[in-house]
Amino acid sequence: MRQASHTRPFLKMHGLGNDFVVIDARAQPLALAAEEIRALADRRTGIGFDQLLVIEPPRRPGADLFMRIANPDGSAASACGNGTRCVADLLMTEGGRDRLVIETDAGLLSAARASGGRIAVDMGPARLDWRDIPVAAACDTLHMPVAEGPLADPVGVNMGNPHAVFFVADAAAIDLPRLGPMLEHHRFFPERANIGVAQLLASDRLRLRVWERGAGITLACGSGACAALVAAQRRGLTGRKATVVVDGGELEIEWLADGHVLMTGPVVLSFKGELPIAARPAARGAA
Repeated sequence: MRQASHTRPFLKMHGLGNDFVVIDARAQPLALAAEEIRALADRRTGIGFDQLLVIEPPRRPGADLFMRIANPDGSAASACGNGTRCVADLLMTEGGRDRLVIETDAGLLSAARASGGRIAVDMGPARLDWRDIPVAAACDTLHMPVAEGPLADPVGVNMGNPHAVFFVADAAAIDLPRLGPMLEHHRFFPERANIGVAQLLASDRLRLRVWERGAGITLACGSGACAALVAAQRRGLTGRKATVVVDGGELEIEWLADGHVLMTGPVVLSFKGELPIAARPAARGAA
C-alpha cells in the first residue's frame, strides 16, 4: 500500500551562497529521517542545500524560536551562522521587529538588523579549551598537533561546533576537496571538525575556505568565519575585528571584549516551494 503524503511549504534562502531549505514547523511538527534529509539535499534529484533549517517553538525562556539544523548527510548540527541570519531576517520581517533571540543546540543567539539590509548575529562566546573543541588529548589549542599534507599546526575554536583553522600562504592553492574530508575525520577530532584554510590579506582582512563537517565545501561558512577571526587574533595576525572574504562574498566579524563573536552579513530569499512529505506522526527530537 502506498504511503499517503502531503506537502509542506519551504523557503530556499542563502547567505553569500551558503544555501538553506527553511521549513516552519511551529504550528505543525515535522519529522524527517536521515535518508529523507539526504534525498532532499541531493542537488540533482532533490532541492539541494548546505543545511536544512526547521523552525520550532522555543524551549527556553527568552527565546523567540528554536532552530533545528541538519546537514546534507542527515547528521545534526548545533550551529549555523549564515542560517541563523536567514531565519532571523525571516522572523523579524514576519513580526515587524528589529531584533530577536534564536535558540539552537549551541545556545541562545541574539540577532538584529544592521546597516545595508544586513543581519548581525551574536554567535556566543568562542570556546578555546581543548575539552570544548573537543579534541582527543590535552593540548594548547593555539597550536594543535594535527597535520595532513601541506596543512599543519591549526588553531582550535568551538563556535557552537568544532573548527580547526589552518593558516596558509595561498588558500586557493590548497586541495581542500581532498584534504578536507581526511582532516574532518582525523582521529584527533572525536566529534569530527570543520576544516578552515585562512590566508592573511591585511591586518583587518582574511581569505577563508571551509570544508564543513557533514556538508563539504560551501561558498560561505559563518561559524567558520568567526573561528578564523578568533584564530587570527590569537596568533597576533589581526585585531579583534576583520572582514573575512569567502567564496560567496564578505562577512564582518568582531570578537567582542566579553568573548562573544559578532557576525554581520547579507541574506537572500531565493524562492518558495512545496515539499512532499510522507504522512506520519512527528517524532519528538527528529529534524
